[in-house]
Amino acid sequence: MSQLSRRAAALARPAHALLRIGAGLLFLLHGLQKFGVLAGSGVPLGSRLGLAGVLELLGGTLLVLGLWTRPVAFVLVGEMLAAFLIVHFPRGGWPLQNGGELPLLYALVFAFLAAAGAGPASVDALMRRSAPRS
Repeated sequence: MSQLSRRAAALARPAHALLRIGAGLLFLLHGLQKFGVLAGSGVPLGSRLGLAGVLELLGGTLLVLGLWTRPVAFVLVGEMLAAFLIVHFPRGGWPLQNGGELPLLYALVFAFLAAAGAGPASVDALMRRSAPRS
């Protein structure tokens, strides 16, 4: 293994954590916006956008913490695919045409996290380490 490969491999775990935390924080901001905290006027909690806001607020927070990452990310993949199909796809089939790049990119990141888990620097990793071995 070359020195460059070793350095790249050493960065993989911190990069995994950075992707999870960064995506979680950005997603959390979308949830705050829907409730009028960071610009925006707020949406009714019982509406479709209210449900999306709850998923974004709660899901983003759990991703930042790295708690229940796989199931949370799985649910968020579904939310982002639904957002694309319900909101963006009717505006045209191509993401560049309909503004759907962001939900599709989130869906891809969340699919990675659903498959790979939280990675290092997460509550999930702490719970795995403290779980009794049998």
